[in-house]
Amino acid sequence: MTIRLCGPRGFCAGVDRAIQIVVLALKSYGAPVYVRHEIVHNRYVVEGLEAKGAVFVEELDEIPAEHRVQPVVFSAHGVPKSVPEDAASRNLFYLDATCPLVSKVHKQAMRHNRLGRHVILIGHAGHPEVIGTMGQLPEGSVSLIETIEDADAYAPADPDNLGYVTQTTLSVDDTAGVITRLHERFPNLTAPAADSICYATTNRQEVVKQAAPGCDLFIIVGAPNSSNSKRLVEVALRAGAKKSILVQRAAELDWDEIGAISTLGLSAGASAPEVIVNEIIEAFRARFDARVELAETVQENEHFLVNRELRSIELTTADMAFVNG
Repeated sequence: MTIRLCGPRGFCAGVDRAIQIVVLALKSYGAPVYVRHEIVHNRYVVEGLEAKGAVFVEELDEIPAEHRVQPVVFSAHGVPKSVPEDAASRNLFYLDATCPLVSKVHKQAMRHNRLGRHVILIGHAGHPEVIGTMGQLPEGSVSLIETIEDADAYAPADPDNLGYVTQTTLSVDDTAGVITRLHERFPNLTAPAADSICYATTNRQEVVKQAAPGCDLFIIVGAPNSSNSKRLVEVALRAGAKKSILVQRAAELDWDEIGAISTLGLSAGASAPEVIVNEIIEAFRARFDARVELAETVQENEHFLVNRELRSIELTTADMAFVNG
């Protein structure tokens, strides 16, 4: 059996940075370090950080009074402006782990708003990144569009004064269709200064497209609440894989259902750690005479600096071994 292992895959620079921020905060300030919402959408990562002393909360009022001198970290997906304001009102010390590429989308949306445009946000309702982006602007100044049908039904007050941004983790092809329809309906629609879909999302989708044709099964390692991981499953099927599934751990694999296959595609969403990719490969090697063939399109070398307060703290290979192996 051949395993077509996609590259790039797994952690992007924004996810890597967010996890590093929590690890370094624990080294610098000691446990507990509080994290508002999942730092990234991956249960394995969350549990690994919990084992180190991180405590995950949904809202800031869950932090006990006696621990308010400890830092609280905001997730990589970004938060509404109301969250840091709430933290300041409670005298909490916070570290913002928002991905710089998400922050860029926030700035693009604010620029549209500052120039008097109503903002269209293309994204998925309820996703933390969408909530965070909409929360950068006054209520009523952003309209969410999810599908081409939404674009057809949209009736703005001023059709000639619109600007759009997108969630960073969308399907490139699906988003292109929505943007095309919006431009057809609103010719004066203003695009953001730079593409909102992040490089990592685009890169992972492109290599899956290339690797998928001829695959009997395509496995995407990722969580069910990870937008970019779910998009990879869809991309693999559209590109020609006979079947594609989303898996969090090797223990979830149904070997009877997998059966006798000759070509397996394998990739991982941007919040899925490499240790689980290796776990999946070893599970197949235990059952098949499997050889790994690298399907690589580009090499990523992006690196985002952690918060200034943490840059003097040494981050070792051992500190990150729980996700990197």
